[in-house]
Amino acid sequence: MAAVSGLEEQSVFGLLGTSPEGLASLEAQVRLRTVGPNLVAQEARPTPLHEIWGSARNPLNALLLGLAAISYFLGDTNAAVVICVIVTLAISMAFVQEHRSNDAAAKLRAVVKTTATVRRRRSPIGEELTSNGFEEIPMEQLVPGDIVRLSAGDMIPGDLRLLKTKDLFVDQSTLSGEAMPVEKSAQSDGAATDPLNAPNICLMGCSVVSGFATGVIVHTGARTYFGELASRIAQKREPTSFDKGVNRFVRLMIYFMLALAPSVFLINGLTKGDWLQALLFALAVAVGLTPELLPMIVTVNLAKGAIAMAKKRVIVKRLNAIQNFGAMDVLCADKTGTLTENRVSLHLHLNADGKADERVLEYAYLNSHYQSGLKSLLDFAVLNHVETGKNLRLRHNYESVDEIPFDFIRKRLSVIVRRHDGAGNLKLGLFAKLRARLTGALLREGGAHLLICKGAIEETLSICAYIEIDGTLAKLDWRRRARALAMAHELNEDGLRVVAVAYKEFAQAKETYSVEDEADLVLLGFIAFLDPPKESCGAAIASLRANGVAVKILTGDNEIVTRKICREVGLEADRFALGPEIEKLTDHELADFAEATTIFAKLSPDQKARIVRALHIRGHVVGFLGDGINDSLALKAADVGISVDCAVDIAKESADIILLEKDLTILQQGVVEGRKVFGNIVKYIKMGASSNFGSMFSVLGASLFLPFLPMQPIQVLTNNLLYDFSQTAIPTDDVDEDYLAAPRRWDIDNIFKFMLLLGPISSIFDYTTFFVMFYVFDGWANPSLFQTGWFVESLISQTLIIHIIRTAKVPFFESRASATLIAASVIICGVAAALPFTSLGEALKFAPLPPLYWPILAATLLAYGTLAQLVKVWFFRRWGM
Repeated sequence: MAAVSGLEEQSVFGLLGTSPEGLASLEAQVRLRTVGPNLVAQEARPTPLHEIWGSARNPLNALLLGLAAISYFLGDTNAAVVICVIVTLAISMAFVQEHRSNDAAAKLRAVVKTTATVRRRRSPIGEELTSNGFEEIPMEQLVPGDIVRLSAGDMIPGDLRLLKTKDLFVDQSTLSGEAMPVEKSAQSDGAATDPLNAPNICLMGCSVVSGFATGVIVHTGARTYFGELASRIAQKREPTSFDKGVNRFVRLMIYFMLALAPSVFLINGLTKGDWLQALLFALAVAVGLTPELLPMIVTVNLAKGAIAMAKKRVIVKRLNAIQNFGAMDVLCADKTGTLTENRVSLHLHLNADGKADERVLEYAYLNSHYQSGLKSLLDFAVLNHVETGKNLRLRHNYESVDEIPFDFIRKRLSVIVRRHDGAGNLKLGLFAKLRARLTGALLREGGAHLLICKGAIEETLSICAYIEIDGTLAKLDWRRRARALAMAHELNEDGLRVVAVAYKEFAQAKETYSVEDEADLVLLGFIAFLDPPKESCGAAIASLRANGVAVKILTGDNEIVTRKICREVGLEADRFALGPEIEKLTDHELADFAEATTIFAKLSPDQKARIVRALHIRGHVVGFLGDGINDSLALKAADVGISVDCAVDIAKESADIILLEKDLTILQQGVVEGRKVFGNIVKYIKMGASSNFGSMFSVLGASLFLPFLPMQPIQVLTNNLLYDFSQTAIPTDDVDEDYLAAPRRWDIDNIFKFMLLLGPISSIFDYTTFFVMFYVFDGWANPSLFQTGWFVESLISQTLIIHIIRTAKVPFFESRASATLIAASVIICGVAAALPFTSLGEALKFAPLPPLYWPILAATLLAYGTLAQLVKVWFFRRWGM
């Protein structure tokens, strides 16, 4: 890219085999087949082999396969086969769900398209261009040689060489880490060796902050600077609190296994003298303590949640964001389109006297029509008002000369136009000549350029030196300025958003114009817009609040309109702050202030992101909903960034979750779905933790006093395999409304306490089973019968206890599991009861159980379930869910 930077424009065209008119469509299709789609590594759809490898590649599977290899070389082929079956079950289920979720994600991504504005010839070279020469195409269809147009809010669609620019500023922070936007131009300084520092090079992954440009694509996809970087580092994401919590749980279970397995080996070897059998039994116990299904359970839950959220018109770009969605306790959102209908209409066009004035509408239309950057809702409202109303046909009477693009510091945009006379020549309008005479020839004959500025009230008034009143120009002194501000304030109080319109006529035409030319303007008047609050917004905010999510408004709009809209939808408008106020606060002062404040107005993009970070300091899980260029920093700073399908490219790229409708009602439904996903994952983890901890006591105790192994190694593995099968239905389970009523965060301490309290309860009833098998059924003399009795009791009790752990209520009566989970439990319990009476059971060294065993087992299970329920209720009251 550095070499391309130093070439002349024609040389670049020759190198890339293109022209200023762009590629022919057929040539672009050929290049697309040759170079492939414009996708970087992490965006490309993985192949089935990659999906299988991704499902298999985790430490738990490696550990189990190592144990299988040891069992095989020790001569226990059956144990090795069972372990391999367990691993295959986990991998295959994870793969199936991963493949299904990737299919669903691909279909969803097709709904949310990021496009590029490209110039192409329709077919063979020489044919006419499309309208205006440019068209929107999906970004992945770009190829080297394409001519693209950039404007504020666009993602840079590939590595490109600039051909023409106008006040272009690019955010390169994703690649360089540099916080401030960098100015770019079409000129080369000839000295740049780093493409990031080349003034005429823009790289994929960056975004346009302000201005506009055209450029030619040099590299796409994996060949870009960003693509090569992504391929090397696979863009490893910083682990979330959810990732860290799952990893901590896995480590905890592995520590238990590493502590217990050697102890079991030594105890059984010393007490029974058969070191080989002791080793095989210890290996089987190690397998039983390994939470091998956890990756699959997590993947299935997240994928199921993503598909369920898609049905609610919520698209999940990053699966792990679902948990943060459910844990979110503060939602920061922009006002426009979130609280309001996002159907902005032009309501008034007033001159400085407060009277309706067609010329204010004319100038506003010219500004909105001729600006080449990203048009706002206000621009569309002006254009629609004119074109569907009086149809002034102004575009045919003027032509564009230049533009001073919008930015979030100036908060205004200016276009420079010139007017045609009837013969197509350029001349001054009647109003211009009249004003020139009335004001002492401010404008000389022959001047042809008119600068029209439209922007925020205070920022536009700051560059005005004159005001037009009844067709006469007067100095804009402090009294007239105060009167203009009072008029705007009164319109704001009526819930209208007000924009100032000003102009300046140039006696001498210039080739280019800059911000310095925005001086000594004439204030012409105001245009006022109406964007009514959504009818559903008040109920949605109340519902979010009832579900533990506080809503805060972060807007760049003025405080008066924001306060009125917020009051109408039920937000506390008294807790209010402005951007200049928070600028004076330290981070920790802002953290306290932000927690107590509901509405922030007149914010810059940096201030929005700073408020999000301040709420993090206070321990909140923060979501941010935004769709504009000025929201991208806050979207990245939030725990979960939320945008909408109609957002600018940079906002959609920064977001974790995309709403197909910008509606808080849909958002609230997504929050509930996120909590369901997290709830089902926690069920499996609590079940596995408490079960494994209880098994540790049971195995150690039985190994100490029994003259034989408590269970044959193959029986331990069979128990684990069947239990794993019963747990695969957990992702289908329902979640109680009580659990969904509050944000849910990862709490490993709560899980640890639950494990310490519930785990030993299962051991109590394991020991009662030992007693029954010894003293009722003479298990001392019949090891196979003892092992069978404990196998059946252990498997059925573990399978049924999930129905108690899954809810804070009384199971089966107040809260019932899903039909799939109930069916899985019934099947496994039936297999456990029938297995000792089958030929397979005989091969596994089981013995048929006597009839008296079954009522005793039923009583044991009833007592176990009752005690577990009582302890669980006490635990939830004491430490929460």
